[in-house]
Amino acid sequence: MIEANDVYYAYPNGVQALDGVSLTIENGEFVALMGQNGAGKTTLVKHFNGLLKPSKGDVLIDGVNTTDVSVAALARKVGLVFQNPDHQFFSESVKKEVSFALKNFGYDEGSIEKRVDWALSLLDLAEYREVSPFMLSGGERKRVALASILAWDPKIVILDEPTIGQDHAQKDRLRQFIIQLNAQGKTVVIVTHDIEFVAECKPRVVLMANGKIIADGDTNRVLTDQDLVARASLVLPEVARTFSELKDLGLPTDVVNVYEAGKVLLERFGKTR
Repeated sequence: MIEANDVYYAYPNGVQALDGVSLTIENGEFVALMGQNGAGKTTLVKHFNGLLKPSKGDVLIDGVNTTDVSVAALARKVGLVFQNPDHQFFSESVKKEVSFALKNFGYDEGSIEKRVDWALSLLDLAEYREVSPFMLSGGERKRVALASILAWDPKIVILDEPTIGQDHAQKDRLRQFIIQLNAQGKTVVIVTHDIEFVAECKPRVVLMANGKIIADGDTNRVLTDQDLVARASLVLPEVARTFSELKDLGLPTDVVNVYEAGKVLLERFGKTR
């Protein structure tokens, strides 16, 4: 469980990034943190693995205060994939990059080899095992960063802007992969501006603005509330916007993706051939 209790955080330059944030994420939940740049999303998730410590308030992981344990200890439970994967890389090959944390955690060579092979195969990276991660495409580097986290099987997986640099097909694979991770019992938190991606994934949505949480609820309720979405400097998903404009036809206004839209239209107008 992740618990943030009245958390404040100010950067050394005086910017107040978090302003009294309280949030509980239960084990096995799938949560999307959304909002404009500077809303506090990345700052908040960096508190979850101890990279940042609150100026005031408390962050607890499974009941343990993050100020009482090291980042290394928290990393065993909380894996964070940065928005820019290059900030995580420092090894000359994909294989060494994925195995680095495992060595630091004290895994034996046999276990390391098996876990690296599993992670690379899982993310379609086996052919790049001896290639420098810096030679790969942006999408491939994102997958290497994710593989390096999943290799040690953390309980909580946090992805910061995972869809940046991904085409539609890669986004769809990523969506299925995240849903699979969550179905296996992992807590998954994504930080993203990609409202269409969130509409398709349908996690619990937490909107942030100016270092505060301004909304928290299921995808359909939050992402069809035009006022809330605007306060977070986002726009409604395309499907939600379309159904909002068609409400005079008696169509529901809480539809957020094409899958739901198709179901509603078939139920309303019947299937014709």
